Amino acid sequence: MGLYARITPFANEPLTDFTQEHHRKAMEAAIAQVKTGFGRQYPLLIGSERIVTEDHIVSINPGNLDEVVGYVSKADVGLAEKAMQTALAAFESWRKTPARERAEYLLQAAKRMRERKHLFSAVMVLESGKNYAEADADTAEAIDFMEFYAREMMRLEGINETLPLTAVLGEVNKVNYIPLGVGVILPPWNFPNAICTGMTCAAIVTGNTVLLKPSSQSAIVAYHFAELMKEVGLPDGVLNFIPGSGAEIGDYLTSHPRTRFVSFTGSKEVGLHINALAAQTAEGQIWIKRVIAEMGGKDGIVVDETADLDAAAQAIVTSAFGYQGQKCSAGSRAFIVEAVYDQVVEKAAALTQKLEIGLPERNYRIGPVIDQSSYTRILRYIDIGKTEGKLIAGGGKAAGNGYYIEPTIFADVDGKARIMQEEIFGPVLAMGKAKDYKEAIALFNDTEYGLTGSFFSADEGRIAEALEEMHCGNLYINRKCTGALVGAHPFGGFNMSGTDSKAGGYDYLLLFTQAKALSRKL
Repeated sequence: MGLYARITPFANEPLTDFTQEHHRKAMEAAIAQVKTGFGRQYPLLIGSERIVTEDHIVSINPGNLDEVVGYVSKADVGLAEKAMQTALAAFESWRKTPARERAEYLLQAAKRMRERKHLFSAVMVLESGKNYAEADADTAEAIDFMEFYAREMMRLEGINETLPLTAVLGEVNKVNYIPLGVGVILPPWNFPNAICTGMTCAAIVTGNTVLLKPSSQSAIVAYHFAELMKEVGLPDGVLNFIPGSGAEIGDYLTSHPRTRFVSFTGSKEVGLHINALAAQTAEGQIWIKRVIAEMGGKDGIVVDETADLDAAAQAIVTSAFGYQGQKCSAGSRAFIVEAVYDQVVEKAAALTQKLEIGLPERNYRIGPVIDQSSYTRILRYIDIGKTEGKLIAGGGKAAGNGYYIEPTIFADVDGKARIMQEEIFGPVLAMGKAKDYKEAIALFNDTEYGLTGSFFSADEGRIAEALEEMHCGNLYINRKCTGALVGAHPFGGFNMSGTDSKAGGYDYLLLFTQAKALSRKL
């Protein structure tokens, strides 16, 4: 039986309902199991070798600073070079592996991740400060990426055989999408399973080999993914796991003459730095490196006077404070038409004040921010906000032995204020007033970013205008601006939000390939 016959059509992985006691208890048991492994060492994975180094990353539970989740070995330049040579050697056979066989590895990995879904999620609860629902959605998205990209690779393989080209008398013509080479994968800490898995699997299923350098804040989650790929039999050297310093091995590999592409998700500043490094031609380099960069956002929600105000307020709060605002899609700005401005602000403040803060392992709605650096930076922005707007909720530190910050709202904020223009990446929302929906859209567009946005209205004419005029990669109508689903909402942004790669979309895999036109005279 062929692979096409064995797989089912793609459907998004269902989320777990933790209001049901058996699901909640299963997550609690998974958290307890992960805790039994606290303090263990995690090696590098280079080819068939597991390498433990003296220098390591210390992973601390951001919700309880007394807990060490684990110690992750760090690669230096020498080990990064070893990984590069290993990936180069593996590429020669992996690129010739049939597409259906490469896809099968992803499908098998998705199956096994689904079987131990709560264990992957539990690691994120403890290492990344996610509550049950946020962690569960992260793991579900990782499964979705593997399933979706496996099917997409087989679709591309079919296109290779059937792409309708202009007929030329006396010739047979076709196009093949072939892999690029060795790529460097640089995922973020905030979706440490989903985005890490998606970026890596897209590269390997298209026939490339990779060097995976995860974020230091979430390296243990990435290790479990890398181990899963080994478990399903992915050939040695196709995926090499090399945590380490971005300034050291990240820059070294980005500048390396044999690096063919860099896939990055993270901040604007780091993304621009990577783009600049990759643009420089190293000695011995014979190609232009491809950079796939998804960067920051200063996303917003626009509400006009015809909208369902309760739904709008709920969407504003959910978008702003889900995972403590630590999403590039987080709705950190809201522009409300003045006729209903006071009502929406009041509703948003009331909803925010009901949010409970505490340990993620106890499933509080609001947990800690990721680390000391983020904690300090966000509190500094809150101090700035107190000079730029009216504080109506939160405004400071929250109790707990971790990096806890109150969900904070500032009202009456000018569109040019720093907290309206700069990405904070924390639980801080700025709200501003507009004279009408047109001005609100103009305020929304007044940013260097362009990732996600939402427009709330009951007027079809205005909705049509918003769809045309609001400049962002993912625009939603009458719903929150977070929560893109693989296959349904291809994700990526405009301007300084990155290269608009549209992860989880039907042209994403093309970014990891090059098209080879083949013509034969009869």
